[in-house]
Amino acid sequence: MTAKITFDEVEVGTELPARSFPVTRATLVRYAGASGDFNPIHWNEKFAKEVGLPDVIAHGMFTMAEAIRVVTDWAGDPGAVVEYGVRFTKPVVVPNDETGALIEVSGKVAAKLDDNRVRVDLTAMSAGQKVLGMSRAVVRLA
Repeated sequence: MTAKITFDEVEVGTELPARSFPVTRATLVRYAGASGDFNPIHWNEKFAKEVGLPDVIAHGMFTMAEAIRVVTDWAGDPGAVVEYGVRFTKPVVVPNDETGALIEVSGKVAAKLDDNRVRVDLTAMSAGQKVLGMSRAVVRLA
């Protein structure tokens, strides 16, 4: 965990350190076990393709959780996030190989609000496509 960022240290336009998160089929199996979401689109290639997907896809909530890690790492306190929402725009396709997929996340302070809060806008990409839209978090800083 990094040191806590203070409200006075932050300006609109401040960029958060970008991160990349690898996702393999094994990652999806572990997430399914932890979340209880065993939908076959997340582990069964034949089923995923039968329902019109290009391949197995990552859980939306997993993708969302990986993206917010950029904010919690930057803020130094997961409890500092007071609001978070996204729109799912494209699935993270996870091929059945050693590499899997990569979720690349960047963030920027978009607004300073009252009560030591800032709005952070996130960009989450995988395979050159934006996978989360309107990805925004409100963070209360020290």
